[in-house]
Amino acid sequence: MARGFEVVSSYANQALHVPYRATKQAAGYDFESAVDFTVPSIWKLDFLKVLWAIKHQQTATPETVEKAKRILKPYLIPTGIKAYMGADEVLILANRSSNPLKRGLVIPNGIGVIDADYYNNDKNEGEIFMQVLNFSLFDVQIKKGERIGQGIFMHYLAADDELKPQQDRQGGFGSSGK
Repeated sequence: MARGFEVVSSYANQALHVPYRATKQAAGYDFESAVDFTVPSIWKLDFLKVLWAIKHQQTATPETVEKAKRILKPYLIPTGIKAYMGADEVLILANRSSNPLKRGLVIPNGIGVIDADYYNNDKNEGEIFMQVLNFSLFDVQIKKGERIGQGIFMHYLAADDELKPQQDRQGGFGSSGK
């Protein structure tokens, strides 16, 4: 098989659904949450106080900057799913169109990139997590089985004159560098 999805071993008996396309011509495979999950609103985490401090101090103190980083750190919603694909393919994770509008949830960097060598890595078996921030006024409750994002398999091209990477993946999420 060239590409597809599997449930990671830690969720083997949890009755998870592998991602699926909801309509015949859908490009994206819908991912569901593997657990009940609460995504706190940034507004409940003193975000306004941090903004006020930055605005009125002209320059932010290291403590203020660290507090802002903690508030704006994305939450990782587990899917219990891993993806396999060809060496020249990538799985792009994207927000569902209803998430920002109905729930205030956004993917902080716009997309997620799942490389082929993330599958079955030593660190976390290749489990895919959806990164989100909650810009709504209230906490968002996500129930196990709710659709939280979508994934699209794509081919990619490498530059003709690139120096070929020699390093193999050594871990899981974010392990290929800073």
